[in-house]
Amino acid sequence: MSETKAARGSAASKGKKSSKQGAEEKREDVLQAVVIADSFQTRFQPFSVEKPRCLLPLANTPLIEYTFEFLAMNGVQEVFIYSSAHHDQIERYVNDSRWSPSSRSCPFSSLEFIRVADARSIGDFLRDLDKRNIIGGDFVLVHGDLVANISLDGILAAHKARREANRDSCMTIVLREAGDGGHYTKTNGITPAYIIDPNAKRCLHYEEIHPLQTDRYVTLDPTVLENREAEARTDLIDAEIDICTPDVLALWSESFDYELPRANFLHGVLKDWELNGKMIHSEIVSEGYSARASNLQMYEAITRDVLGGWTYPFTPECNLLPGHTYRLRGNNVYQEDDVELATESEVLDSILGKDTHVGSGSRIRNSVIGRSCKIGSNVTITDSFIWDDATISDGAVIDHAIIAERAAVGKGASVLEGALVSFGVRVGERIDVQPATRLSLVSHAGQLVSPQPEAVGTEGKGAFFQNPEDDEADLEDPSRLQKSLIYSLDDIDLSDSSVSTLADSDDSDDESGHGSQTASHPISRSRLSSFASDDSGTPTFSSFHSDAVHGLLDVLRGTSGNFESEKLEFMSLRLANNASDTAMRKAVATAFVRRAVELMNSETQAMEPVKAAKQVLTGKEGATEFVTEVGVGDQSVVEQVEFALAVQKACASSAKIIEAAKAGNLLAAMLQQMYDLDILEEEGILGWWVEDRGKEEGLMADVRDKCQALVEWLENADEESEEEDDDE
Repeated sequence: MSETKAARGSAASKGKKSSKQGAEEKREDVLQAVVIADSFQTRFQPFSVEKPRCLLPLANTPLIEYTFEFLAMNGVQEVFIYSSAHHDQIERYVNDSRWSPSSRSCPFSSLEFIRVADARSIGDFLRDLDKRNIIGGDFVLVHGDLVANISLDGILAAHKARREANRDSCMTIVLREAGDGGHYTKTNGITPAYIIDPNAKRCLHYEEIHPLQTDRYVTLDPTVLENREAEARTDLIDAEIDICTPDVLALWSESFDYELPRANFLHGVLKDWELNGKMIHSEIVSEGYSARASNLQMYEAITRDVLGGWTYPFTPECNLLPGHTYRLRGNNVYQEDDVELATESEVLDSILGKDTHVGSGSRIRNSVIGRSCKIGSNVTITDSFIWDDATISDGAVIDHAIIAERAAVGKGASVLEGALVSFGVRVGERIDVQPATRLSLVSHAGQLVSPQPEAVGTEGKGAFFQNPEDDEADLEDPSRLQKSLIYSLDDIDLSDSSVSTLADSDDSDDESGHGSQTASHPISRSRLSSFASDDSGTPTFSSFHSDAVHGLLDVLRGTSGNFESEKLEFMSLRLANNASDTAMRKAVATAFVRRAVELMNSETQAMEPVKAAKQVLTGKEGATEFVTEVGVGDQSVVEQVEFALAVQKACASSAKIIEAAKAGNLLAAMLQQMYDLDILEEEGILGWWVEDRGKEEGLMADVRDKCQALVEWLENADEESEEEDDDE
């Protein structure tokens, strides 16, 4: 490797190698790490249907290898791996690797797998971790798709010092400077805005903005800036490396509606800092590398950085995996042993795995070719990723696409920009796979599908891949922008509104001032550059959801306002965030169910589900009307079914806080009360009962079962009414 490339990743050399600790080591000195190995996302589909994201190859090395290397270089001793989907594959891979607890070469003193079969979000993982009481002190929280070489020594020391000075300092997020311009590892589609006190390094506010919003601005509470300086930072790359205390887990447990680490948890904790009393700090580094392969665009960007040496020492010629034999050859090509390059073939700026054969006249540029691949003659591969054991036949063209393991592309076929060809798919001869096409042997549910000749030809094997959830996504959902290999806004109708504003309500109409970043002059108009974040889901929806739920809870608890004023506040919030009807229903259902759970869990006067449901729906003046007018809406049967589903989902989520049986009883009580109060009609509840979305296995089915008696009663009442009509 050249000196220049080594210098790019030189910060990694400052990391310390871990070693297994003796029994005399004090418990508080043991550095623990939690690895989230399940993304709960669809951004890597169709590949992630068959294999977890953390095991997908990046530069011919499984992603989780980079994560483990990062933890090892920073002295982590105990690792907990959380997984749900594909947990068997993850455990099998780790147990067969040098990271296995039984391996003498494993740098960790212990490594434990934790499976949560019914988990639906990262929040579920962390609430489960809180219950287990296995975290002894500060721990590092990362994801299984992290590529980083940053040394945490100084960051851990600073975190510990802040913690000793003030026990309310509960978390340090590690951010990397990237500048205001374009950058490989700035995630497209979402702009995270951080408000940071530069002197105390305290994070004061976090918000996410995306180009599908009509207005892209941050609303900042002016009290946040009282008696302190503040900087608005949009030049930071967040790989979600967090140094946490056990208090962080307690905060997750207190809010079971938190699902995402940034859009929900970070935003919510900072927003409610006066209530929870906790502080979150940031450490901004300018040396070293950190990024998450959080979507296919980031996957490609990190691969380019690996080729460029920015991730050193985690680059191909360092041979992270046993048996790898990469060496840097001419034309910036990393090549393993036993690669056969025929005469007149040309390879530039690429990676070639062992036992791969490249035929005569073929051209490979800026691409990664896995092991045991067969590349025919006169093949053109540009800006693409060919995984192990793939076959590309003579005359084929692969342009900016991904071809997965064991897939085959026939003679003269073309796979065009953004196309994804999944495991084992066979594209027939002279077939053109159109841009952004996804081909797979299985459906989104993992079931084998029948071949579609129109997709792969009569000799082919595979079909078009489609996830129904993609069709149901809201138009303003920015995750749409992160589900393809190529980022594009060409088909998106964007408004001409201003890029962004950070202001309190008093300054929102004043566009002429350039107030200083102080308490007396809150930031009034600060332009936000296009940037990256990395949470799943819809940031605007998440911000609306958190704010709306907290506002409703304040009224339900009697701590502020009434439902007349809250309705105005709620609708204004909806307009400001351009929130959908679905988002409104979810917020209303979540708040009312959450308050009912609080009443059921009260230490002084715990209520039974029936009383809790009645209290939450009738205890405050205007509550019934609010649910009817805002939660349900136009009172059509369709709207009633949708709201009943939202209440069911909220009760299913509450089953992580209370027993599933109690959550089911609460659902039945809520539906009964809403029927008695004319919020829901008989047709609405019966329509909900037959809705397939309410029959999903797991907690949704568990809570639904408790409503059987109510539904039977309604059906019998309906039959009796019909009989009376017939008698008349």
